[in-house]
This record gives sequence, structure tokens and C-alpha cells, in this order.
Amino acid sequence: MAHPKRKISKTRRDKRRTHYKLSEKAIAICPTTDTPHLFHHAYVVEGDLFHKGKLAIKNYTTNAQ
Repeated sequence: MAHPKRKISKTRRDKRRTHYKLSEKAIAICPTTDTPHLFHHAYVVEGDLFHKGKLAIKNYTTNAQ
């Protein structure tokens, strides 16, 4: 099994980990409803389901059990 030859200091370890960052998600604004939503995702506005700016399902309800 491999073992480190020298102890890696906390500073060196933390320097290596500085590049693991989250990026902001891109948010689109629908041209028809003017509501913000995630790209490539359907979204509900006043009970109707929209996708790509078009009405997909009227009176949409989730089937949460």
C-alpha cells in the first residue's frame, strides 16, 4: 500500500482544495410569462406548466403522494 513519505501540512492541503467551488446556475427569463426559471426545465406559473415559453399542460398539478 502506498504511504506518504512526508506529512502534508494543513496549508498545502487547503491550497489544493481552493479550486473546488460551485458555480452559479444560469437562470433564464421566460419571454411570455416574464418568470425566472432554470434552462432546459419546465416551470409552473399560476397552475399552468410551461416549457420553452409555450404552455405544455393547462391546470397542472403534481401527483405527490
